[in-house]
Amino acid sequence: MTRVRIEPGICGFTTTVTADTNEDEEVVLKVSTGCESIKNMMKDLGEVFDGIELCLAKPGTGVFYEYAQEHFPVHAACPIINGILKCMEVECQLALKKDASITFID
Repeated sequence: MTRVRIEPGICGFTTTVTADTNEDEEVVLKVSTGCESIKNMMKDLGEVFDGIELCLAKPGTGVFYEYAQEHFPVHAACPIINGILKCMEVECQLALKKDASITFID
């Protein structure tokens, strides 16, 4: 099991993601968030995914980004989808655990 906390910024919608590989080598996601757009996405798409397919896709593609293009408000910089994919990537053993961040410098 792999778990991450995503602090997306000024919106304050801290998101927790748990990814767990099942016996069919699919990834089961549990996403806890205050963001209605992410909640609706997970409700509509479900919780079981082919992690290898999603993690090895080109940037900006795959079911999460396709869903976001159609249903999300305009907000291209939201890091939550990327955080979900990063959690899946580690769970699928396609990357090692290492924190990532965006830091503003004045």
